[in-house]
Amino acid sequence: MGNGIWVIGEGKGELSRATCECLSEARRLAGEEKVSCLLLGSGVSSWAGQAGKFGADEVLVCDNAELGKYNLETWAHLVAAAVDSKKPDLVLVPATTHGSELAARVAARLGLGLASEVVSLSRGDDGQFRAVRPMFAGKVRVTVRFKENGTRMATVRPNVLTLAETNRSGAVSSLDFGKPEKTGADMVSVETRGEGSSVDLSEASIVVSGGRGLKGPENFHLVHTLAEVLGGAVGASRMVVDAGWKEHSCQVGQTGRVVTPDLYIAVGISGAIQHLVGMQNAGCIVAINNNPEAAIFKVADYGLVGDLFEVLPALTEELKRSRN
Repeated sequence: MGNGIWVIGEGKGELSRATCECLSEARRLAGEEKVSCLLLGSGVSSWAGQAGKFGADEVLVCDNAELGKYNLETWAHLVAAAVDSKKPDLVLVPATTHGSELAARVAARLGLGLASEVVSLSRGDDGQFRAVRPMFAGKVRVTVRFKENGTRMATVRPNVLTLAETNRSGAVSSLDFGKPEKTGADMVSVETRGEGSSVDLSEASIVVSGGRGLKGPENFHLVHTLAEVLGGAVGASRMVVDAGWKEHSCQVGQTGRVVTPDLYIAVGISGAIQHLVGMQNAGCIVAINNNPEAAIFKVADYGLVGDLFEVLPALTEELKRSRN
């Protein structure tokens, strides 16, 4: 028996879907070995039941009011201390903005092997973990094997693994490794410019993205309205972000977010390779564009050639009627 598999949890009010996906995958890989979920923050003890629901045998909690504001140095110190103390076989971290930087910092601090943006994991008969990750802007997928014995780490891309509920309760135990002096800054708040979406882009099951075909920021309300009706998140192409129509947090593509929703609707987006890298693995892709030769149609499951200023209002109204 090994030292089990850990998942570093995150969330807002409750565990994020990305964390639950990591727990489900950890449970599948672990077999009879222990799956643990490490939670840091203020008020995170209440998430223990949810962690157990998705496969955690135990929940290790650092619950402290002083951890209510995210600080990379503090988090990295606590996670590294916990991992170094318990030495799990594998540590999974959601490949979100915070998760990716945290995993990199912890792996560097402890000298651990780290596979990033993983889309699937397996364990051979020899007990070695293998991970599949995209490379070269998503043009190829490679299988990597960890060379080191001992602890390994991987960040897992959200929305690519299957959720699987279990009947585990997730026994809770407290961890206290002290808190170092802060060398960085706390994240006090996050401000979103313009119209926002209540659904996180990286975890959304439906994404509606707009491109330069919208002709200006004043027309982006068409995308927001459709996304709201569908209960999805709003995305944007690089051109839109570079022009200042939308904030960078909305950008889908190689230099923005990589999303894998069940449904991706591309509105007025031509389909440059930079954008395709960020969404081509969506479950179903719908493209709306007035140019029948647009590259986006080559990856789309469904394409509609037409004027988006006519199509979007009609589609939105029809969806509203069908839902009522």
